[in-house]
Amino acid sequence: MPLRIETFSNVTGGFSFFKAVGHPIAAPKAAALVQRLASGGPVAVVDPYGMAAAFAEFYDLSRVPVEGVYVQDVEAVGRTILGHTARPITLLPDSGARTVFVAAFDSQRIENHIAHLVPRGSDSRAVDVVSLDAMRLPEDMLTDPTNYLSRFNWATNFAWLRDADGRHTRIVSANYWTGYGARAPRLWARLFDADGTALADWTEAMPPAGGTVVVDSRAVRHRFGLGDFCGTLFLHVIGAAGHDVVKYALDTYGDDPDELSCTHDANAWPAERYAGLPAPKEDERVLLWVQNSHPCPIPPGAVGLNLMGRDDIRPLEAEVPPFATVAIDTRDLFPDARWPQQFEVQAGKHFVRPRYEVVADSGRRRIAHANVERTDLKPDPRLAALAPLLGKGHILPAPLLPPERWRTIVLPTPMSTAQESLPVQAVVYDASGRERARHRFGNTARSDSVALDVTDLLGAADLPGGWGHVELLYDFDAGTCADGWLHALFRYEARAGGHAAETSFGSHIFNTVLTYRDEPQSYHGRPPGLSTRLFLRLGPAPWDTFCHLVYPASTPWHAASDTHLVLTRRDGVEVARRRIAIPCGGSRLFQYGATFTEAERAAAGDHAYVMIRDTTCRLFGYHGCLSGDGAFSLDHMFGY
Repeated sequence: MPLRIETFSNVTGGFSFFKAVGHPIAAPKAAALVQRLASGGPVAVVDPYGMAAAFAEFYDLSRVPVEGVYVQDVEAVGRTILGHTARPITLLPDSGARTVFVAAFDSQRIENHIAHLVPRGSDSRAVDVVSLDAMRLPEDMLTDPTNYLSRFNWATNFAWLRDADGRHTRIVSANYWTGYGARAPRLWARLFDADGTALADWTEAMPPAGGTVVVDSRAVRHRFGLGDFCGTLFLHVIGAAGHDVVKYALDTYGDDPDELSCTHDANAWPAERYAGLPAPKEDERVLLWVQNSHPCPIPPGAVGLNLMGRDDIRPLEAEVPPFATVAIDTRDLFPDARWPQQFEVQAGKHFVRPRYEVVADSGRRRIAHANVERTDLKPDPRLAALAPLLGKGHILPAPLLPPERWRTIVLPTPMSTAQESLPVQAVVYDASGRERARHRFGNTARSDSVALDVTDLLGAADLPGGWGHVELLYDFDAGTCADGWLHALFRYEARAGGHAAETSFGSHIFNTVLTYRDEPQSYHGRPPGLSTRLFLRLGPAPWDTFCHLVYPASTPWHAASDTHLVLTRRDGVEVARRRIAIPCGGSRLFQYGATFTEAERAAAGDHAYVMIRDTTCRLFGYHGCLSGDGAFSLDHMFGY
C-alpha cells in the first residue's frame, strides 16, 4: 500500500503540503504537536481542506483520543477520515472536546470562522485550539510568510552524498533564482547518515545571479570533522523565485582516477513507481540506493522490485528509518536476472527518484538514476493520427559517441503502467543530420527487454566529424499504442579499459510551433519551448569536460542553430563566449579544453561553468568528464 499522499500533478505541478509536514525542521515540532494532542483529549479534528489523513500518513495518531472529525465541505460529510465518519462542522459545539485540532496551516482565518462553534468546557477549563501552524518553519526561512504552502516556500530537493572508502561526491548548480527576481536567496542544507541521523546543518548565502553553487563531500567532511558517510543531503533554497525545483549535476569521483561517474537531481516528488533499473551483467552487481524521503519509517515489505512486465514483486523485508539510506542489491532479490532485463521499482511514494550504482567485478563503478513511472497515463490514439502534422512527433535523442572509442547501446524502457506494448524505432544520424541507419524494434511487449548496439548497426559507415546521434521515435507502422512518455536507457562502453557510463530520459516534441498538450515543453511559461538555456558544469583539473549537443526537430525548423557557449565565472561574470552553428537534425561534440584558450580557462578559475544559450531553437544536451586514464562520465544536462 503506497503512502496516501499527493506529491505531484502533471497538470498543476508539485504539491507543497507533503513537503511542509515532512520537512526535517518541521518533524520534531510535529512530534511535539502529536504529544500535545495525545494528552489533551478528547480531541475534535477540524479538517477544512482534507489534510488530516495525509498528516496521519507521516505521524502516528493512534495515541490521540479523537472524538470525531468535522468538515466544512458538505460533500465530505459521511466520508471516513481517521477512522471516523466525517460530521458537518456545525455539530462541533456538541463534541465535548477538550482540544480542537485544526488540520491546516495559516489557520487563523478558519479559527476565526469557527470561534463561535468551539465547545465550552463544563468545568470552566478553556478548550485548547491548536493547528498545524505549531510546526511552521522559522519565519526567516519563508519566501512568502502569508501563504505557507506557496510552492516557493518549498524549493527543496534530496541529493545522495558519499564520502567513504576513497570515494567522493560533488554537487554543482547555479543561482538561477535571482534571474527570476529572487532577492538574496540562501541555501539551507542538512546531511543525514545512512541511519537517518543528522550529521550537519548549515546555511550559506547564494552567489550573485548566475553564480555557481558547489557542495563537495570532502569539504563537508573537513568542515564538520566527520568520518566516513553515505547518506542523504537535504537541500532547501530560501527565497526562491521562478522555479521551485533545485536542479544540480552530481559527480562521483575517487582517490583512484578510475572512479568517475555522474548523474543529476533527484526529482523532488516521491512517486509510486520507478522504472528503467537495469539488471546486472554476469560480472556486475546493481545496487538500488533507497533514500527515505520522509520523517516516518518505511515499513518492512512496503517497497520492492519486480522484473518489468512480471507480477512477482519481491519486497525489501527490512524497515528503513526516517531519512535513512539503504542499498538494495538486486541480485539478493533476483539472483538470475541479467542484462538487458530491467526492473520496476515499487516505491509507494516513500522516496524520490532513486540512484543506482553498477559495481563491476573489476572494481569500476558508475552511477545513474531510474525514472518516474507514470500511473495516470492511457494510450493516446491521436498521436498516430497527428503524425502528418507533428512530423517525427516525440523524439528521444542521445549521443552517438565516436565509434572508434565507444560503443553506444540503447535499451527502450517502459515508463507507464499502461504501456503494454511499445512500437519503437531507432534512427541514427551523422553530425550534419543525415540519416545513416535505422532499426525497427517492432511492437515490443512490456515484458520484452531488447537492447540495440547502435555501433554494430552503423557498421563501417563513415561519420563526418566522427560522431552523430540516435533518435528513438514511435513506429506507427508497427503499432499505435503510444502515450508520449517514451523512455530509454543509453549505455556507453569504452572500447579500451572497460569503463562505462549510462543515462536515461524521456521523449519530447522538439522545434515546431505546433503544440499538443504541454509540448514542445517550456522550462518557464507556456509551450512551445523554442529556446535553450543549458547548464554545463565543468569538472575540476585534471578532468576535461565534454558536451554533446543535439538539435532535434519534429518538423523542419531553422537550417542551423545560433548557439552561444558562454564561459561563466563562479560569481556569474562572463569570461568568454563562442558561437557555433549546429545543422537542424544534427549534433555537435566539443571539449572544454579545446574550445576555450588556456588564458580564458585560467581567467574563469575554479567552479566555472558554461551556459549554453540559444534563442532560435531548443537543443538537447549531454555532458561528461574525461580523465587521462580512460575513465569518463556522461549524463543529460539540465536547463532552467
